[in-house]
Amino acid sequence: MLRNIGEPDGNNYPRSTNKEGKLVTTGMYDWTPGFFPGSLWYLYELSGDSIWKNNAERWTTSLEPLKTFTAHHDLGFMMYCSYGNALRLAPKDEYRDIIIQSAYSLATRYSEKTKAIKSWNYHRSWDGEESHFPVIIDNMMNLELLLEASKLSGDKKLYDIAVAHANTTLKNHFRDDYSSYHVVCYDSLTGEIHHKVTAQGFSDNSTWARGQAWAAYGFTMMYRETKDPVYLEAATKIVNFYLKHLPEDLIPVWDFNVGQKSYIPKGNSYAVEFQASLKDASAAAIACSALFDLGNFTKNQNYTDIAVKMLKNLASPLYRAQPGTNGDFLLMHCVGNIPNHSEIDVPLVYADYYFLESLIKYKRLAS
Repeated sequence: MLRNIGEPDGNNYPRSTNKEGKLVTTGMYDWTPGFFPGSLWYLYELSGDSIWKNNAERWTTSLEPLKTFTAHHDLGFMMYCSYGNALRLAPKDEYRDIIIQSAYSLATRYSEKTKAIKSWNYHRSWDGEESHFPVIIDNMMNLELLLEASKLSGDKKLYDIAVAHANTTLKNHFRDDYSSYHVVCYDSLTGEIHHKVTAQGFSDNSTWARGQAWAAYGFTMMYRETKDPVYLEAATKIVNFYLKHLPEDLIPVWDFNVGQKSYIPKGNSYAVEFQASLKDASAAAIACSALFDLGNFTKNQNYTDIAVKMLKNLASPLYRAQPGTNGDFLLMHCVGNIPNHSEIDVPLVYADYYFLESLIKYKRLAS
């Protein structure tokens, strides 16, 4: 993959493949550019080979302009998966400074009215409802950047924003059974909730599998960083819902309610006509990483055992590609965004990232 894409030029970060199976890259202002440098850092951590460290440094530093980026909420993915791993594995003062600056940029999207960080600047639901303060469950993954920057800078304000956002999410994004809504749309002036919908799931009332995985990972991380037992309890209930709805091979269908009665896609969502029960290995990789941590925090061996089995299934020929195929990505059979008719049954760079992260956690477990 490194040979095929050449030197980083701001527009060639691996993301997926096209219909011909060829590599698709994206620019740095997409939400995914941090995953490729992060994967290179994980390969260095797994192998100790400096070739991965050198490439990881080059691809990480190419993202420095993003430290002042404020146009959407994904700075955690963009800058912590890259610079966070860089600081951990090959510390430099400049990495620390960039993480802090990136966190302040993310914090500009926080509202005291909603007690949440705005995800997108605008959202139009599949039935035409408009929102100027949508918050998506994925946003839980960006809080780690704030928490780390708070430790590095000593600024408690960043910590407080992360906690406030997590608390708001816990209050508003979950049903009684701890299944998650994808998008909660707030009134930016009053903080009131307008509606709860989906952007990437099957229907507004369904549970998008990757969204549930983001939630599981996010609240497990919040417990690790704050030691607040409320977050551990939440993570456990979120994970229990996820596990309860898995098929035998532990790799979920892209939405847990696809094709089921009383779950109706709306408007011009492609899910109206496309109702196949495709697997999403990206959701499995994210949940697998969360399960390793949750098993450790709860001392529940069952979570750890499931994580190991999940990881081995992802590493099997059913999901792990043969070298030289699959656009040179590791995992096959991921789902990006069916409602938008995008990235259907393809590799995804973030699936590889969390697969490698899970391998590192498994390796620590075995050592």
